[in-house]
Amino acid sequence: MSHFEIVDTPLAGVKKIIRAIIGDHRGSFTRLFCREDLAAAGWRREVAQINHSRTGRQGTVRGLHYQLPPRAEMKLVSCIRGEGWDVVVDFRRDSPTFLQWHAEHLSPANAVALLVPEGLAHGFQALCDDTELIYCHSAAYAKDAERGCRFDDPALGIRWPLPPCNLSPRDLAHPLIAPHFHGVLTSP
Repeated sequence: MSHFEIVDTPLAGVKKIIRAIIGDHRGSFTRLFCREDLAAAGWRREVAQINHSRTGRQGTVRGLHYQLPPRAEMKLVSCIRGEGWDVVVDFRRDSPTFLQWHAEHLSPANAVALLVPEGLAHGFQALCDDTELIYCHSAAYAKDAERGCRFDDPALGIRWPLPPCNLSPRDLAHPLIAPHFHGVLTSP
């Protein structure tokens, strides 16, 4: 029995994962990760790193981040407290959805996660105070492979649900997408 419903999104390879919540008089149980079940969604690698972020202030935007090959990473992003508006941008050179973005509302109540393939930038906005996300990564963080793009890049036109605030200096320093940007190769 799978504990997940896997739903395609408008971006090639990006999957919305809807988890089964099993509840009784004691509370509830939700499986956050199962490599066997998620293989049907495209997860084929080991989990190399698990990260937890806590965002204290509503409206805060984190991201948009990605890593270049050979350190490119697949992510499974889940909200364990509060609410997040999770955004992915397709930077894969040969993708039919190149430079398009998609967002999903994540919360413990809706049990939705987002499976993000290699070659997509990821970020989120906290929709309430004290929002916490868990990220399963298929590759460990590598500073030399890290890249990012601006949350407000006019080439993307991301429509954030709240006025973006509280960005880190690092995220504010990400460049706009250059006119000559042709994308990221995700395989040799």
